[in-house]
Amino acid sequence: ASVKPEQFRQVYVPMFAASAESGEKISPLYDWRPQSTYIRRPPYWEGALAGARTLRGMRPLAVLGDNITTDHLSPSNAIMASSAAGEYLAKMGLPEEDFNSYATHRGDHLTAQRATFANPKLLNEMVQENGQVRQGSLARIEPEGKVTRMWEAIETYMARKQPLIIVAGADYGQGSSRDWAAKGVRLAGVEAIVAEGFERIHRTNLVGMGVLPLEFRAGETRKTYAIDGTETFDVLGEPTPRATLTLVIHRGNGETVEVPVTCRLDTAEEVAIYEAGGVLQRFAQDFLESAAAG
Repeated sequence: ASVKPEQFRQVYVPMFAASAESGEKISPLYDWRPQSTYIRRPPYWEGALAGARTLRGMRPLAVLGDNITTDHLSPSNAIMASSAAGEYLAKMGLPEEDFNSYATHRGDHLTAQRATFANPKLLNEMVQENGQVRQGSLARIEPEGKVTRMWEAIETYMARKQPLIIVAGADYGQGSSRDWAAKGVRLAGVEAIVAEGFERIHRTNLVGMGVLPLEFRAGETRKTYAIDGTETFDVLGEPTPRATLTLVIHRGNGETVEVPVTCRLDTAEEVAIYEAGGVLQRFAQDFLESAAAG
């Protein structure tokens, strides 16, 4: 079987030849389909992303080691029926044979965000058993200390409007440039990520989604400060290119530790994008300002 030119002509020639009757109402807006699991109205100007930003009282969604890849952050493999995305698609009426892969649903945030940290090989140091980190898409909801699947933890924190942080090791975000590796954590409510280092493209993608990348000083790690996920975090200081900010760790016993970290907004343009809430919000600002000026 092959695609032939006449097939395109049958569809596109009549479409471009069509004309509206005088006075006929024409909608310039896309007709979003509420039951679609492939393309859905984006949420980037709504809900948590449209609210006030805060870098205070953040709880860790995950405490991670070195070499966390974009596939850990947002896998693109086939969707399993037992996964959070699989359960959602089943509720939407799709048979399992039509689930397809996470990558094919990237236009539907309700499916794609359920891929966040859905990798079964994830090692979240907040989830341990007999002194060993349990492997899986797992999280620990604080302050209860309840271990759940990652998606249930994200849902819980979203319902609480709880700002989140991710603590990680070296080379965070390595691997293929995957947009949902940044989109997913932002939609989950992650405001900042503090790591020993970031992969270049993923750091840029985080900034583009309005997530603040912070870097430990050389020789310091999450282990230096015995971070176990029971803490809450504040970030103090004005984000400017490569500025030194203060990460304040509030421990459960009342102890407070102040840690100098480097703001990995590397340019003035990145600062402007971050302060706007992300690259889409910055584009919208520029568009509205130019329209008003015109």
